Amino acid sequence: MTSADIQIRPVSGKADTKAFIELAYRLNGDDPNWVAPLRAEVAATISPAKNGWFSHAEAQLFLAERGGIVVGRISAHIDRLALEMPADQGFGPGTGFWGMFDAEDAEVATALITRAEQWLADKGMTRALGPVSLSIWEEPGLLTKGHDHSPTVLMGHHPAKYKGWIEALGYAPAKTLVTFEVRIDAPFPPLIQRIVAAGEKNARIKIRKVNKAKFAEEAAIILAILNDAWSDNWGFVPLTQPEIDDVGKKLKPLVFEDLIMIAELDGEPVAFMVTLPDLNEPLKGLKGSLLPFGWAKLLLWLRKPKANTMRVPLMGVVKRLQASRMASQLAFMMIEYIRLAAVADYGATRGEIGWILEDNQGMVAIAQAIESRVNREYVIYQKPIAG
Repeated sequence: MTSADIQIRPVSGKADTKAFIELAYRLNGDDPNWVAPLRAEVAATISPAKNGWFSHAEAQLFLAERGGIVVGRISAHIDRLALEMPADQGFGPGTGFWGMFDAEDAEVATALITRAEQWLADKGMTRALGPVSLSIWEEPGLLTKGHDHSPTVLMGHHPAKYKGWIEALGYAPAKTLVTFEVRIDAPFPPLIQRIVAAGEKNARIKIRKVNKAKFAEEAAIILAILNDAWSDNWGFVPLTQPEIDDVGKKLKPLVFEDLIMIAELDGEPVAFMVTLPDLNEPLKGLKGSLLPFGWAKLLLWLRKPKANTMRVPLMGVVKRLQASRMASQLAFMMIEYIRLAAVADYGATRGEIGWILEDNQGMVAIAQAIESRVNREYVIYQKPIAG
């Protein structure tokens, strides 16, 4: 068969949506390091009714068929908030995206990406970035390093062959994102311990756990710090309240008060750190389904999770304190307090920090100071397209 035998068509209706979701399980199921997401979660991600990201974005899903068999999938999407960002921060006018990408072979990949580019160009876009699935806050980038181990919760995992297929179409790296892994079942270096001890003597500083009984209020505090702290970062798009509401529903079962810290300076919240027990550990054996007994196993785990790995997906310090000694001190204090709880209460031995922009010097310095190392790299690719 040739590329002429490949048909690309928009997803339409329940049967197509099911086929779009199911393809990933067929193409990736034999990879021992791929963790099958829950089908219901994937369905919610691509549903405008269940994903607050669609309040400021639009997407078109496509399927590739060959001989009547689904052999690929892709999304093409435009984020109106991303279009409003300054171009020197990574996005800006004319920037569209593609993601949710899976393909059986290089010919299918070419046909899918070309179709996504055409959809974006028809909408007036002049530049395509991908893969980003779907929001920059969800699963950005293609895994290019770290295929030898499973991802942690809310991180992507992709076949190594995708890199060559994408680059062959003229895509070049726009930005590299990294995650760091660190042993947490032993104390951090003496310098870090001294910094933490000094902070504990400072009456201006208070590090507190979140109060899950005041979930909405705590989420609002974290959102305010996050949108301020990250506002100058490459690829920043402000999180909106509809997104926070949906993410809150999704992640609330994974919120444990001693794993999420808010730092206050003179009574004002100025920093936070979110840590999640690695849900992928119990999910790995469920193969994307809670039936027949997966739901019971997952509920039992969520009541008092034991996890080898903890992931830090988000942390931030308000902009006015960034690049100060106070910022790093607050970060090390939160990291240490969460490390102690993770080991004592959850049996964790390993932490994963990220993703982090490869050139975010402040965060990279913090990760290196606790003797962590890069374990996974994700690349967001870019290419000019005809508008």
